[in-house]
Amino acid sequence: MMRFGFASAVLCAVVLSVAGCGFKTDPVPPQNVVPRPIDDLTYAIDETGVTLRWTYPEKSVNGDELTEIYSFDVYRAVVPLDDLCETCPIPFGEPTEIPGGATADGGTRRVGEYNTSLLRPDHKYFFKMTSRISWWAASTDSNIVSFVWQTPPSVPAGFKVESGDGQAALSWQPVTTLIDGSAAKKKVLYQVARSEGGKEFAPLGDPSGATSYVDRGVINGRTYFYKVQSLMMLGNDKVSGGVTDIVEATPMDRTPPEAPTSVRASATAAGIRVFWDRPDDPTVAGHRVYRRNEGQKTAEMIGEVKMPSSIFVDKSAPEGSRPFYSVTAFDDAEPANESKPSPEATVR
Repeated sequence: MMRFGFASAVLCAVVLSVAGCGFKTDPVPPQNVVPRPIDDLTYAIDETGVTLRWTYPEKSVNGDELTEIYSFDVYRAVVPLDDLCETCPIPFGEPTEIPGGATADGGTRRVGEYNTSLLRPDHKYFFKMTSRISWWAASTDSNIVSFVWQTPPSVPAGFKVESGDGQAALSWQPVTTLIDGSAAKKKVLYQVARSEGGKEFAPLGDPSGATSYVDRGVINGRTYFYKVQSLMMLGNDKVSGGVTDIVEATPMDRTPPEAPTSVRASATAAGIRVFWDRPDDPTVAGHRVYRRNEGQKTAEMIGEVKMPSSIFVDKSAPEGSRPFYSVTAFDDAEPANESKPSPEATVR
């Protein structure tokens, strides 16, 4: 019996040593639970550092819905510009884990964000990400984003905007220093951005070295929001600098119509009839009639008529006087633009 028990124990030990009772490597998750890779990783640089943004994966690689992401892994590589090799493998280090959460918020796909300010001048940075629905079920790598970090230029000072007729004119002072106070040795460029709601901004044109910009792609009466960011180019990489405060402008029609022509006056039983040629300008909304009595230096408005009328009857002219009449045109802007007065006319 002792001999049989010993043999059984040996046989069991051999079986256990062969079969094992745990994973020798990380387990391979079923493909239907692995999240699809993130494909919209972007970055935004300001004078404090970099912000990564991406949308949460909502489906697995097999198309199944995902309602929760366990975590994200952010991988970073840093290469001094002097050692940069465009054809060499990117030396990504160990990832930084950040918590996940629900893939949607109120029916809207969630946007993730990661900020870091631990950046060194004259280095190129690379970032990529993976997502997990558990510690062992991770996606493949996201798209890679990269940029060169250099001490950024300062915020453009004196930023202002002037609303005009169908345009907004922006101006600012040139940037000559970096955010650390040192002199900017490279050319500083500027990127103008505009928003119609004050939140989502879109660039206007390409960056340039000009310190003014006239936006003619606007509509009178609408309010627009603007900001300007300084930047420098380091090879093909952009070093984004300080961003101005947001200013707003509401372009308005400030161009008055032409003054009426051929103003005449004639006496009638109902009063003095003032009339003029009807304008061809479609922006004219009406006319104002002014009267200057003989001996007066200035005229006063005595009436207003809307288009298409081009006749006004003055029923209040003083008896025995010789009044002089002039007419102006006004448009439909708010406030209305009024033309210069026409040459005076009187009853002959």
